[in-house]
Amino acid sequence: MDFIFIEELRVQAWVGIYSREKAAPQTLELNLTFGVPDSAAEQDDIADTIDYAEVIERIRKELAERHFNLIETLGEFVVKLLFDEFGAPWVKIRIAKLGVMKGVRRVGVYIQRGRDGVSLPPAAG
Repeated sequence: MDFIFIEELRVQAWVGIYSREKAAPQTLELNLTFGVPDSAAEQDDIADTIDYAEVIERIRKELAERHFNLIETLGEFVVKLLFDEFGAPWVKIRIAKLGVMKGVRRVGVYIQRGRDGVSLPPAAG
């Protein structure tokens, strides 16, 4: 399986349980890796792969319009989006809230999922 990665994607999102988090959207940083068919490289055709520009646009749109209490729920939403709408067989995502507490650079979640029995590669970094 080949993989596409997107690093340090910054998005505005409504996420959190505290009143300060519900008052305004927060900047999140997303790092994504998702599986794509090997045929994409063989055929050299965008139709045989997942268009990362469409993924980025879709994530930005959805996260700007929805509110999530938990960052874990937001992460599962993005994983499901990649499975259901883009057909990714495997997804790894790391999501971080930036500067939400004094003296803390990031707080976040890491999720790794395979779909329909797809085995997961070993976790890296």
